[in-house]
Amino acid sequence: ATASYGVGRGNQIKILEEIHFPHSLGLLYTAFTYYLGFKVNSGEYKVMGLAPYGEPRYKDLIFKELVDLKEDGSFQLHLKYFDYCVGLKMINKKFGQLFGLPARRPETKLTQQHMDIARSVQEVTEEIVLKMGRHIHRKTGLKKLCMAGGVALNCVANGRLLREGPFEDIWIQPAAGDAGGALGAALLAWHQYLQRERTADEKNDAQRGSLLGPAFTREQIRDYLEANQIPFRELSEEELPQKVSGLIAEEKVIGWFQGRMEFGPRALGARSILGDSRSSKMQSVMNLKIKFRESFRPFAPSVLREKVNDYFEMDKESPYMLLVAPVREAIRRPMTPEQSKLFGIEKLNVVRSTIPAVTHVDYSARVQTVDGNSHPLYYQLLKVFEERQDCGVIVNTSFNVRGEPLVCRPEEAYLCFMRTEMDYLVLGNFLLDKREQKPLPKDESWMREFELD
Repeated sequence: ATASYGVGRGNQIKILEEIHFPHSLGLLYTAFTYYLGFKVNSGEYKVMGLAPYGEPRYKDLIFKELVDLKEDGSFQLHLKYFDYCVGLKMINKKFGQLFGLPARRPETKLTQQHMDIARSVQEVTEEIVLKMGRHIHRKTGLKKLCMAGGVALNCVANGRLLREGPFEDIWIQPAAGDAGGALGAALLAWHQYLQRERTADEKNDAQRGSLLGPAFTREQIRDYLEANQIPFRELSEEELPQKVSGLIAEEKVIGWFQGRMEFGPRALGARSILGDSRSSKMQSVMNLKIKFRESFRPFAPSVLREKVNDYFEMDKESPYMLLVAPVREAIRRPMTPEQSKLFGIEKLNVVRSTIPAVTHVDYSARVQTVDGNSHPLYYQLLKVFEERQDCGVIVNTSFNVRGEPLVCRPEEAYLCFMRTEMDYLVLGNFLLDKREQKPLPKDESWMREFELD
């Protein structure tokens, strides 16, 4: 099965309907990922990020030639355009001929047509997800929906389903892609086959904020720093949020390494790079000087849970950064007539709101809500920043450079810090200032260690 839905009661899940291979919404999106020059099973989120720069000019063509969609959300792909069933490529020449454009070679220039194609497949995906959701609600009458699978990482579609769909609430598994399949298989065996009891309190999920990875003690971090003669300053629990919030307000970029590492593709305040959401230059600085990634890609906001509705058109928890919501009208900045005429990547540098670093070109944001139970220190940092700056939102992006996995250990965090233009690094309660560090030997071979995503 490539898509399925069922009903969970107690410790059992009963599957009700399925769609089977080769018909797959995920593979359709991946085919367009390949066609647009991004890496298969890796670059799908780039298509989602590129989509707002385009117009849905090819949406009708996709529904006419590639996807036969039914009212219940079931569909069939027209397989003459796809090669993933019979070969090692996603698509064939007919696919490119359909759009009058050969597949884009990776790292070459993105054109307006590429952006329009991205917008078109994104809207097709959203429409299929909405039809599926409405069908499931009609069939089950249930008010709450849990989602998993790679397509559940499409936070734009998730946000639309929450706003426009029939469900009161949606919960998305934070490691919704292939990695989460291992967790699902283990839980299925434990509860459904071994009949072990499942407990739930109707309030909190069992993910523990998805902070399920390794953690490092104060002594382990100090030993690493001292063994390598790395200058640092140790701060108390009270000093740390005060100091770091002040640095963020000065538009410094902070590497933030705290507690257990996140499970899943999103940095949630344990292995994060932080910045000031109010800065008009922060997106460019972070993309080009720190992440070494494409300039069109947006950054996500971390926001105090109790303040999310002040900044975004949503009042639900989004702890795993898997819901996109519109930025509130009250904090938007209207575009001038000249700005409204801009197309494609020209839209990038327009300041759209009071939090421009996390406001995408369509006035949307991929929201992470932060509460004091799951992330007490990160919450305290946001709280102090709000008290001092009257803003409960900061930029949160993953602690890595393009193509690399999230940093896990202190030494990986330090190397990433030194190889980029981050200003400060926080390892537990230890603060490192870039200006005090001994430069690393010049060696750019590390940039070839990992294949670009």
